[in-house]
Amino acid sequence: MQYPPTELVLDKNGNVYHLGFSPENIANKIILVGDQNRVHLAASLFDSIEHSSQHREFVCKTGIYQGKRISVLSTGIGTDNIDITISELDALVNINLKNRTDKQDFTALDIIRIGTCGILQPEVPIHSYILSTYAFGLDNIAHFYDITFTEEEERLKNDILFQVDLPKLIKPYLAKTSQILKDKMSSDQTINGITVTSSGFYGPQGRQLRLKNKVSKINEQLTAFRSGHHRIVNFEMESSALFAVGKALGHNCATICLGIANRPKEEFSAGYNDEMIKLIKYVLGRI
Repeated sequence: MQYPPTELVLDKNGNVYHLGFSPENIANKIILVGDQNRVHLAASLFDSIEHSSQHREFVCKTGIYQGKRISVLSTGIGTDNIDITISELDALVNINLKNRTDKQDFTALDIIRIGTCGILQPEVPIHSYILSTYAFGLDNIAHFYDITFTEEEERLKNDILFQVDLPKLIKPYLAKTSQILKDKMSSDQTINGITVTSSGFYGPQGRQLRLKNKVSKINEQLTAFRSGHHRIVNFEMESSALFAVGKALGHNCATICLGIANRPKEEFSAGYNDEMIKLIKYVLGRI
């Protein structure tokens, strides 16, 4: 198949349209962050840097860390930007951008998101490393793709829907993390559990300022959820699309977050820059 210019959109230099760089600029090991400043923070730990670019919110640096070639890329906030990021990263390694056809040899990327999150379990301390086992998506990205979810994913999704009273018009989905990357990132420093990927920061995460939230006690229901050994540990805004779309494209995708707010205890971090640096070092050492 040859992809027309309206489907595979490239800039005047032949780079993927939003990310703004070419295949040789990206490593097969990729760290995604939301904040542009976090790219510079991670890259400051590299032994050397071979590529730097910025287009819109997408800042990228590729370099060497302890003999490993790694790219760090900012995505901004939300699953809509993850849809762009994953689609264009896949195009960079699996589509010949010049003739607009699929490459014969498939390349699987290792993609790890480092983020911040809200904690939903009262006993989990601020600044914990939370490693997602699944992402429960309150967004709609996955519904636009031909993705087949496993029986395990469907069963666990339905268990959550049975116990949690969500707005009736929302059709959630649930996607599992990469077992390969989960095994690499797991240690006695991580707390593992289900992540809820929200479509917003305020109402969709149970916050209420001047506008009344339509669903009361949603956070309490998420905190109380249990299904066998599974529990919901945190809220964030990117992982469901990363896991669902990334896995469907054949890539290994995972998320590890620094907990900066304990929602049940109403505690928020007074400052987490030093803790974020420690988490980045942790991931760089294991990716």
